[in-house]
Formats: sequence, structure tokens, C-alpha cells
Amino acid sequence: DKAPLSKSLLLVPSAISILLTLLFQHYQKFFAYNLQAIKEDFQIWRLVCGRTICLDLKDTFCSSLLIYNFRIFERRYGSRKFSSFLLGAWMLSALFDLLLVEIAQYIFGITINNLPSGFLGPVFALFVPFYSSIPRVQVTQVLGHFSITNKTLVYILGLQLLTSGSYIWILALSGLVSGICYNSSILKVHRILYVPSWVAKIFSWTLEPIFSSAEPTNEVRVGMGATVDIQRQQRMELLDRQIMMSQVAQMRRQRQQQGGMINWNRLFPPLRHRHNANYQDHRPSEQDTPPPTEVSEEQVARLMEMGFSRGDALEALRASNNDLNVATNFLLQH
Repeated sequence: DKAPLSKSLLLVPSAISILLTLLFQHYQKFFAYNLQAIKEDFQIWRLVCGRTICLDLKDTFCSSLLIYNFRIFERRYGSRKFSSFLLGAWMLSALFDLLLVEIAQYIFGITINNLPSGFLGPVFALFVPFYSSIPRVQVTQVLGHFSITNKTLVYILGLQLLTSGSYIWILALSGLVSGICYNSSILKVHRILYVPSWVAKIFSWTLEPIFSSAEPTNEVRVGMGATVDIQRQQRMELLDRQIMMSQVAQMRRQRQQQGGMINWNRLFPPLRHRHNANYQDHRPSEQDTPPPTEVSEEQVARLMEMGFSRGDALEALRASNNDLNVATNFLLQH
């Protein structure tokens, strides 16, 4: 729901890949990512076909699962911004593919004529915003040392996709570099490679009704934002918060069973009580006011992405001495 572009990328290339593998194998040659044909015969159309449809069902399965998990970015940023990221990452990764192949041939003497086909470059590029903007919440531990978080499964899928082919590491490296370049505030790539508004409107009128899903009837309604992008962001923030609350509740149950549960109410007064006290007194006394603590704006932004207000984020970070995990758990429980 609220991710038509992710849905189309999950369904259409997967369906074509299955048809090419099972029924139309003699057409697979048109979707091969043949670098020799691109460079020597100038078959530029192979960049489009070879870098869109997977010819290996294992790659199709793993990339589809990753796109399904990365739909969070379309819900959070909107379809146009998400499509702009995919377009920029696709174009940049195509350039880096050719550069890395030339570098491998020049340094190691390896001649690479074919690379794995599929929408793999942008998929690997999405790991960059996933690593930097999605908070890490511990779910459990294995053998008492290895932490399992809400991001572990996605990284395992990426590792599985990375080990599925001989030269897929080139696609992974070019995708990661393109994601870093597109996200960089210094290079300003996002101001050059983006989807124009008129193109976004055309696809919104034609394709979005086909791949849009009806809003779930049991979805908790939130306040309506001023724009469609804000409404999508509000719903995504609510979903993120519900997921994290369920994970924190599971952590609390495990710690209670182990006898190591931390009493947050004893360490920090609830935020609601603080707000009510401030509202009644209008102005807190100077003796009760703790000394101000320097708060990282990056951590405040991460908490605000989860749906918390700036005031609550600042108060939680100050109370937890700038510990992001403690502040997140504190806000979710209060």
C-alpha cells in the first residue's frame, strides 16, 4: 500500500523473468547484459534490457524481496523522489559498471564481456539510505554476543544476492558508489538526475491507478497532511513506529524473563508528566531545570523520522546523554 512504483518493480520484471526462463528461453539473448556488444557494436538498447530484467531466478527472488523491504523509502519520500533516486542510481551505476570493467582489465588482466542481468545496480544503491536513515533496533541476541536487529534480514538478503554470481560484485560496488554519489550533499547529483514533474504526473495518471492498492480498512487513521507526500510520510512514520513498538515490547519480555529489565520510569519521568507539569506551572523553577546538554542534530533528525516531535526528541536525548538507542526505547515506552 502507498508504494505503486515498488509494486510495479516487484511484479513486472519478476513476471517477465519467469516467462523468459520457463517459456521464452530463445528470447533471453535480447536481455543479456553484453558489454562487448555495447562497446563494439554500439547496442545501447542492451543497457535498458540487460539492466532491467534478471535472467537468473535466484537473482529475481532476492532482488524482489529487497525491493519489497525498500518500499519504505517510497512511502516516506513519495513516488517521484523515490523514482528520481532509482533513475539516478541506474544511470550512475551503468557508468561505473563500464569503468570497473576497464579497471579490472587494466590492473588484473581480466576480460569481462558479460555481467549478470537485472535491476541490480539500483537495488544495491538503496542500501546506502537504508544504512544511513533507518534506525537500528536490537531484536534479540544469538549466543549472547551476536545481535539480531530489524535490519539483519535485509543485509542477509543482500549478501545472498552478492554471492549468486561470479561478477555480481562489480554491480554491487557500482551500485553502492552510485548510491553514495546520489545521496551526497556535496556533489548535488540529485539536482541533475531527477524525474521532471510533468513525467511524474503522466505516470501518476496512467500507471499509478493500475498498481495502487486500496487502503486497508483496519489502518489507524492519522491527521491529513497538506500534500500527498506528507500524507504518505505520516502513514509511513506511523507504521514504522508500530513496528518498532512491537520489537521493543518483545525486548522487554525477554529482559523480564532474564531478570534484567530496566525500569525506565525510575530513571526518567514520563514525558507526558513533564509536559503537564510545565503546562500547569507555565514556567519551571530554575532549581528544577537541569543544565542543558549538547544534542546531535543528526540524532534528532533520526528520531523525528520515526514520528516523534522535535521537542520530545531533544528531551529524550538530553535525558539519555545522547544515547540514540536509549532515547528511542524511552520515547516508544512513553
